[in-house]
Parts: sequence; C-alpha cells; structure tokens
Amino acid sequence: MRVLGIETSCDETGVALYDSDRGLIGQAVYSQIELHAAYGGVVPELASRDHVRKLLPLLQEVLEQAGVRPREIDGVAYTAGPGLVGALLVGAGVGRSLAWVWQKPAVGVHHMEGHLLAPLLEEPAPSFPFVALLVSGGHTQLVEVEAVGRYRLLGESVDDAAGEAFDKTAKILDLPYPGGPELARLAERGDPGRYRFPRPMTDRPGLDFSFSGLKTYTLNALREELAARDDREQTRADVARAFEEAVVDTLVIKCRRAVREMRVGTLVLAGGVSANRRLRERMERMMRDEGGRAYYPRPALCTDNGAMIAFAGYQRLAAGQHEPLAFSARPRWPMDSLAAV
Repeated sequence: MRVLGIETSCDETGVALYDSDRGLIGQAVYSQIELHAAYGGVVPELASRDHVRKLLPLLQEVLEQAGVRPREIDGVAYTAGPGLVGALLVGAGVGRSLAWVWQKPAVGVHHMEGHLLAPLLEEPAPSFPFVALLVSGGHTQLVEVEAVGRYRLLGESVDDAAGEAFDKTAKILDLPYPGGPELARLAERGDPGRYRFPRPMTDRPGLDFSFSGLKTYTLNALREELAARDDREQTRADVARAFEEAVVDTLVIKCRRAVREMRVGTLVLAGGVSANRRLRERMERMMRDEGGRAYYPRPALCTDNGAMIAFAGYQRLAAGQHEPLAFSARPRWPMDSLAAV
C-alpha cells in the first residue's frame, strides 16, 4: 500500500510517500526559517501563504523521486491538527482535493501521533508497549503507548513546552532564530561546573513539567553575571550550558520515573527537541541503567516532515479508517481522544 503524506502544521512544508513493502520511497521538506527569521518567530499568515506556494512543487518532486504516478497511490494522509489553523487548512485542503480527484481514501492525521510513530520507521524499531516522550516547540508530554491509537497521557508541561523554553531562552541570550539549536551549539562551549540551575517540579511526585520558571531564572542569572563579570561570551556559553543541563536533567528524571511506574523497558523520544545530542546521550545512559533501551528517529525525522504523516496515515488507512469528503482543521486536538487501530 502506498500512502502520500502532507505536513503543514507550522513552518515546514513536508511531502513524503510511504510504501508498506519498501518503506519510505520519497520525501521532501521545505523550511521557512529564512522567511520568519526577520520576525524572530513564526508569522502564521506568512506560513500559510508559503505552504500554498511550495506544496505542489514538493509533491511533484516526491513523485519523480519515487518514480510513482498518481494512479499508483493508494491513499492520502494530511496533518489535520494540532497546529496553526491557516497552515493546517492548506495541507488539508490540498490533501483532501487530491484524494477526491484520484478517487482514493484520505485520512486526517494527528501531528503528535506522527511524531510518536516516527521511530517505527527506523531499524530496529521499538515494540509495543512503551513510554514516549514527545518534546517539541509546542508540546512536552509523556505518553503510555499500548498500540497505535491506544494512548494514555501520563504528564505534560503546565506552561512552556521544552522547545518553547529553549527558543525563548535563546532570545534572552541574543541568539539568532531558530534559537533552540543555536543555544545547544553555544552550550557546547560552556563550563558545566560553573552554574547549577534548578530542576523544576522534580522534588514532588507526578509526571508533569514546568519550564517557564527556569526561563525566568536564566534571565535573572544572566543579568547578574554580565553585570559582575567581564568575560561576556564565556558567561553566555556557561549560562546556556546550565540551562540545557537543567532541561535535560528534568526530562531524564521524569522519564525514569515514568518507565519505572509503567514497568516497561522501552522509551521512545520524538519531536524536534529529541534531536538534541545531550538529551539523547543522557536518555540512552538512563535506560541502560534501567535495563531497557531508548529509541529515537534520525534527525531529519525529528523535525516536522511528511514521512511521519504518511506512515501514521498508512496505519489508519490499512485499518479501514478514512475521512468523508468534508474535512476540518483542529488547532487543538487531545491525542488520547484518537480511535484505536
């Protein structure tokens, strides 16, 4: 079965083709980073317009890359939410229209389910059940996963997501957009022993997260240190390192707690922040200590992409699930409300 996947939830336009026998046979992603850099963040209206401009050329590119004609596609999957409503409507409108013209079934995919299932595209793939840490610019969630569509939310951020905290702290450090990866690069030059920042909500039971206070703590610490010292560049690097260590430590502590409580030996990391090198290293070490294993996709499948939507859509189309001719975009969409496969 061949499924076309379309991702337009935010500022990446992603198209991919998944073949159930051959795996991923074509994919292309266009990033709008340069478009939004001047504004220091994503401008929703500009994102929607750029999806309109790039989606069909990317579709043509993927079909040529895979050597597949439209009549050889068996279904279409598109991101229906959560995300920016205007951006979602572009992908949903194009995806549902193509399915209608080609007379193929279509299905709207939950963006975070796409991230959650992306590690299953790799070899070796994790097996069910497992605990998943979904960590991105808009979400930080711990999810118990029994099977495709059988999810239970264990904990989430009560304020800023981890990726959002990275981006906002990068602005505090006067780093260019997008800030998260720039902060991680700056932290590589930092002294891990110079500062120790708090690990929020780790001194109490539960699996929820909070990163807003850590961002404020970083701002205050940076102001004080820059006023007292002359080594400005090294201080910025040391503060970045302390911030990153605090976020990673917090995520590791909560993930260890989750796998112990759920009594599983498999942890899946997914979402844009899961590409962070230090986070991967620490999670791998923690899971080895717990007698288990951590899984995550290649960096290209951590950020928003069409491959994860094509694969998640295949799971549902193969089970007979599909959307009617009418379609909708869902800016907010709880993942635990999804139907089981």
